[in-house]
Amino acid sequence: MDINRLVRKNILELKPYTSARDIYEGDGILLDANENSFGSTFTEIEGLDLNRYPDPHQNDLRKIVSDYLSIRRESLFFGVGSDEIIDLLIRIFCEPGRDNVIIPEPTYGMYKVASDINNVESISVLLTDQFQIDFNEIEKVYNSNSKIIFLCSPNNPTANLLNKKDVARLCERYNSIIVVDEAYIDFSLKGTLIDELKKYNNLVILRTFSKAWGLAGIRLGYCIADFDLIKILFKVKAPYNISTLTRYVLSKAFLNSKTKDEYIQSIITERDRLKHQLETLKGIENVSDSDANFLLIKCKSPKEVQKKLMDKGIIVRDRSSQPKLEGCLRISVGSKEENDLLWDAIKNIL
Repeated sequence: MDINRLVRKNILELKPYTSARDIYEGDGILLDANENSFGSTFTEIEGLDLNRYPDPHQNDLRKIVSDYLSIRRESLFFGVGSDEIIDLLIRIFCEPGRDNVIIPEPTYGMYKVASDINNVESISVLLTDQFQIDFNEIEKVYNSNSKIIFLCSPNNPTANLLNKKDVARLCERYNSIIVVDEAYIDFSLKGTLIDELKKYNNLVILRTFSKAWGLAGIRLGYCIADFDLIKILFKVKAPYNISTLTRYVLSKAFLNSKTKDEYIQSIITERDRLKHQLETLKGIENVSDSDANFLLIKCKSPKEVQKKLMDKGIIVRDRSSQPKLEGCLRISVGSKEENDLLWDAIKNIL
């Protein structure tokens, strides 16, 4: 597929902003970017030149993650959370007021929000009752202006992986960008779609450091995609979108990757324990299988249950207003102590 045929004309013709660090990247007497050459007012962390702009090419981040995942750094792009990348993809490929994106639901709400912000129509189709891709539903609405199909795997809030063969079929069948959000992939024992990138240049995989890495506070996400698509993302992004402090935190976090692996195992253990406990309660109709760090439960009067849990200082998410999720609450897997408190509370309520 020729990716450029999907890109908006004004983006193809765009002359990107040229920053000082685009022209010169290295050491020396830097008098080209109107920075404060005397230093930074923040000196709590030694060795960080916060008075200087960070590398706009994200070379440090790309090296860390490419080495970790054993993929080429040219395939990587970093954003302020995966939400920034979602927004950029819509801005690159969708002509406002003309094009559309397709969103199989129930799923993560930011795909629609980002589309609405950019005045791009979002067409909702339903997943199957097993929360898998329904090709008949997509076929009904797909047209020549459908530029992106957004998927989440493991899906939020249903917690299940999408069938890999179905995603591959979408990539083959439609002349559109297929975005697969793998925010929760670290909690799945069944693997990722990264290998499919070698076959399909219209596939984009989103990742985040907010979940398994425990770095929600630094707001950092990335995508893995075809080299040509990555080049376009760099063309339209803000010049210095990832801060020096964020990059510093990530470099330190990767020194603790074993701790991340221990967190994942602990979360999976607690997830399975909590699922088993909840399934014993008569007041709970169903606890869905989970490939993520949360559980989706179905019960009577979910809003009442949520409120009573809130009164006890335990906050869960009501998802009962989403399609096919009537009566459902989403419960993030906490620490053992937090899960014990949840169990005691919900057992008494139900």
